[in-house]
Amino acid sequence: MSQKRTTAIVLAAGKGSRMGAGQNKVYLDLHGKPVMTYALEAYEKSQIDEIIVVASPGDEAFVEKEMVQKYGFSKVKKVVAGGRERFESVYFGLLACEETKEEHYILVHDSARVFIRPEQINECIDAVEKYKACTMAVPTKDTIRIIDAEGYPALTPRRSDVWQMQTPQCFMLSEGIAAFQAMMESGDSDITDDVMVLERYGNRRSKMIMGSYENMKLTTPEDMIVGEMILKRYLGDEE
Repeated sequence: MSQKRTTAIVLAAGKGSRMGAGQNKVYLDLHGKPVMTYALEAYEKSQIDEIIVVASPGDEAFVEKEMVQKYGFSKVKKVVAGGRERFESVYFGLLACEETKEEHYILVHDSARVFIRPEQINECIDAVEKYKACTMAVPTKDTIRIIDAEGYPALTPRRSDVWQMQTPQCFMLSEGIAAFQAMMESGDSDITDDVMVLERYGNRRSKMIMGSYENMKLTTPEDMIVGEMILKRYLGDEE
């Protein structure tokens, strides 16, 4: 069994404009606690070695005091400022990782995905050591149509072949830094997933790991309502 170190980069730097709340959505109250604390709690209880939180620029002290210290997340070692785009925030998180002589694996997670479970995180830790890159995802439940330039259906892939990407997305630190640097130098900005960067600029395919349909990303006000319902069931306090 190889020696390894694992770091979770938890992204909390998004604007959350679709939530329409006038503030970062991960600071909103969800069943009595800020949204982002649920993901941090899951990583705190997992086998991850350490956590780096990437906050909105200027919010680092607020996140450190009101999220990390207030809720006692001892595995959070750093809170760093993010960038204007997701890929910049991930890159800044990677640069904040300390180099080690051990194999160093990264799990990137959206803090708005509050329903990730510690056992799922542990599964990803095992999988990234085996496959070197992996991501949680689920097969789509809906029929997907690929359309042509005129808006007519051109292709209908099998549902079993179409997966919805989730987080955590996992890879080796050294490969991640190299791939993200290459992407940024190229000016490429149409990549929406972290493992896509590894696939395009690091020649590293990513293994799909079965996630959960409840591992949704809170994006709109309607998602907050669904989130409250899921949490009530998790906590056993349904009325």
